[in-house]
Amino acid sequence: MLPARHRLRERTDFTTAVRGPGASRAGGRLIVVHANRTDARAELPPRVGFVVSKAVGNAVVRNRTKRRLRASVATRLAGIPAGLDVVVRANPAAAEVTWDELDLAVGRQLDKACRP
Repeated sequence: MLPARHRLRERTDFTTAVRGPGASRAGGRLIVVHANRTDARAELPPRVGFVVSKAVGNAVVRNRTKRRLRASVATRLAGIPAGLDVVVRANPAAAEVTWDELDLAVGRQLDKACRP
């Protein structure tokens, strides 16, 4: 589980991270990572949110996918710049891959999306 200060919770925060001015996006077959930096949060810790739709699978599959994504991002929190809001969206293929493949995809897409 991510610490509370690192979680995106409000719908408006998700929308701003995905569609706001200056938002960046990096995607692949397994996941898409959206990132956005706002001046109001410049010195605050990064926040991360997850989107796993019903297209990924039933509730058991979706929850397992979210747990795996959360664990992967938690190991990389120190590498995410301060003030950044990140949304990780799972594609249906994310439910079918091994942990190593998913972890590698998260690392690759986070690096691309979080570049200045």
